[in-house]
Amino acid sequence: MSEKHLNVFLHGLHIGTITLFGNEQSIFSFTEDYINNKKRNTLSLSYKNKIGELITDIRPTQTSLSPFFSNLLPEGHMRDYLAQKAGINPKREFSLLSALGQDLPGALKCLSDKALENESPKESESREPESDFFRFSLAGVQLKFSALMSPKGKLTIPANGTGGSWILKLPSNHFQNVPENELSIMMLASKLEMNIPDVQLVPLHDISNMPANTQIMNGNALAVKRFDRSIDGDVHMEDFAQIFNVYPDEKYKKANYKNIAEVINIETEGKDIPEFIRRLVFSTLIGNADMHLKNWSMLYPDKINARLSPGYDFVSTICFIDDDTMALNYIKTKKMTDLSTSLLSDFAAKAKLTEGLVLRVAQETVHNFLDLWHFEKNHLLLSKDSIEKIDRHISKIQL
Repeated sequence: MSEKHLNVFLHGLHIGTITLFGNEQSIFSFTEDYINNKKRNTLSLSYKNKIGELITDIRPTQTSLSPFFSNLLPEGHMRDYLAQKAGINPKREFSLLSALGQDLPGALKCLSDKALENESPKESESREPESDFFRFSLAGVQLKFSALMSPKGKLTIPANGTGGSWILKLPSNHFQNVPENELSIMMLASKLEMNIPDVQLVPLHDISNMPANTQIMNGNALAVKRFDRSIDGDVHMEDFAQIFNVYPDEKYKKANYKNIAEVINIETEGKDIPEFIRRLVFSTLIGNADMHLKNWSMLYPDKINARLSPGYDFVSTICFIDDDTMALNYIKTKKMTDLSTSLLSDFAAKAKLTEGLVLRVAQETVHNFLDLWHFEKNHLLLSKDSIEKIDRHISKIQL
């Protein structure tokens, strides 16, 4: 039976191999050096057992890769677009990761033996393309590209898509002014002192090297600074679908916000709980119904210990879809209008958080948001209709 291999590199070090067998079954295994290294860099919390030891007994999967690696790949239209460019069946995840593995989220590279002959895994500069498809992967559904910014602020999509330190999120084909909405909500979050990356609105015609089939688009893209890229090298990260070992299509189903809070509380020794509560309350107030598992992530700034990543994908979804249910349960309810002091007290108790801290941060967030919204709402890039929808939504929340 024929086998194919993908070599997995973390911060430039070979830590494991994904092996594909002839029946489309694959399995990931760690190298002995990684297993025996007591000061090893963290790949994923999903590979740690309850007492913090590395899990090495990993089961094979069929067609799809294991959840950690499957979540590195784009979804929906973005996956279809890149798979078509690469001439790959979008369901064949091993082949897709092999094609896109030069530039993945975090500090990972997944390279075939052939790719290793031509590339050092520690390189981060963009390279000339081997073909006309983009060799990068940004998880998610929305059409987006990795981009480079010049000293003069000009954004360019590299020839093969790799090496960028900004994410360009293109306009939606289904809803108007999504980039403007996201920019507005991210700006509000920033003014409320939440940790978010730099964002800016960029006219599509000002972006160099746009793919041919996107040049017919009009309007603006949202440029978001990548927090997994720095002048000191790539910073590793993983989202909570990876942490909870669930596939992307289960990102709305397999956990709740209490589960996320429990992980953040344990891994950061409570340091990032105030930020988590601020984001949860803020997302409720602005009507963001899309804070699923893949829209929360942990970052590894020292390569070992996890911290809550900067916030991202903050959109007031109620401006586009009349749905005031959260992506996940707070505990037993998803209804935004159910958020209350009583619910948060119950949330704190079940997540083993300090009740006083949770209530204080929540109440401060509500107070600060209402003041800010009153003064800023008419100065944001939101339509009158969107502002009215958010106003009506806020009036229903009694926190």
